[in-house]
Amino acid sequence: MYFEDTIAALSTPIGTGGIGIIRISGKNAFDIVSNIFISNKTIDEIQSHTVTYGKIVDPTNKTVIDEVLLTKMCSPKTFTREDIIEINCHGGLVVVNRILELLIKYGARPAEAGEFTKRAFLNGRIDLSQAEAIIDLINSKTVESSKAAISHLEGNLSKKLTSLRETLVGLLAHIEVTVDYPEHDIEEITGEKVIESLKIVKNSLISLAKSFDRGKILREGINIVIAGKPNVGKSSLLNQLSGNTRAIVTDIPGTTRDIIEEYINIKGIPAKVIDTAGIRITKDVVEKIGVDKAYNAIENADLIIMVIAADTGILEEDAEVLKIIKDKKSIIMINKIDLVDEDKIDTIKNQLNVDKILEASVINEKGIEELEEIIYKMFYTGEISQNNEIIITNARHKNLVDMSLESINQAINSFEIGMPLDMVTIDIKNSADLIGKITGESIDDAIMHEIFSQFCIGK
Repeated sequence: MYFEDTIAALSTPIGTGGIGIIRISGKNAFDIVSNIFISNKTIDEIQSHTVTYGKIVDPTNKTVIDEVLLTKMCSPKTFTREDIIEINCHGGLVVVNRILELLIKYGARPAEAGEFTKRAFLNGRIDLSQAEAIIDLINSKTVESSKAAISHLEGNLSKKLTSLRETLVGLLAHIEVTVDYPEHDIEEITGEKVIESLKIVKNSLISLAKSFDRGKILREGINIVIAGKPNVGKSSLLNQLSGNTRAIVTDIPGTTRDIIEEYINIKGIPAKVIDTAGIRITKDVVEKIGVDKAYNAIENADLIIMVIAADTGILEEDAEVLKIIKDKKSIIMINKIDLVDEDKIDTIKNQLNVDKILEASVINEKGIEELEEIIYKMFYTGEISQNNEIIITNARHKNLVDMSLESINQAINSFEIGMPLDMVTIDIKNSADLIGKITGESIDDAIMHEIFSQFCIGK
């Protein structure tokens, strides 16, 4: 990145739309735009953080490109802490591209992916965990996942991590002063006090690490596979959960030959639901490929909903699926209960001998709400509290928390086996550095590039 230059990019989606927003950031933003913007005020005369009507004109031939609204924002009170101009023009490839071409012609360069947010980070506007929260907010699929992203964007996770890091840095300073300058009138910090502080930090890190399972679900969702033998109602269940006719439903076994995916919202939890081919022994080459894909989907699932037809009971194919999923998190749904009596259902239940059994008639929409409630309770308890609870949703953060926790444990163990305090500081420092990598206090260029490359251009 070259902070002496000025960048420009389209910040709204590419394509035809009512509005296109072009963002320009950098020390020459105002000068560059002044070449192509015509209004009753010059760029210099426009007050910061105000909107001005005008026209974008090609200076070479005086051709009007578009009527626009221009927003001028002076540094440092901007997203990047640089001078920023946003041009609200009519959406459409021709208009947007012509304006961008003019901006580049007069000195801007096309922004790289995530470069505006990267500048905000490098200029101290936000820390690294807040930057990552921006992409989480953009990609959030439910209200709950957006709440978690907003909590991180507001700095709640950053404040917690900064507090832990400051505790560790304070311990290091106190230990080093006591060891290196014993003649100073400083209260000697004892090993017991060091361990006491380290255990407080340890407990906080453990709490953050434990939150990741729930945080990962909010951020990435859960992978649900609907499995079972042919013609038990798997495709009908997918259609009911998704609220539309996504899968073809017939009475002919083996209709679904390939996996079908649908993204849904289950009580605030994003979920990818996969309808698989019916599992059975078949000589049909195409159907066999579908069955193999079903096995693979089951292997990688977070949850399997196994559907058993009440009218046929547990057959050999059902037993095969039950065997495959015995060590996986699963829900057994006995479907088509409208076709049988209670004795038949009880017989199937006794054969299953598992905890989570749901009676349903998918075609009559019976059992769908109960299924969603079971899924919710299995994967998520309690609501996100933006004020009281801090959770980790990012795998990079979880990995660094785990490594920091390991260093804390090593420091505690070193003390317990009698090593001197100045040797214990090695692990304490390592733990502090690892926490700093989450917020960007210490981060290498390769990791930073990887993070911001996940952003879209214009953000």
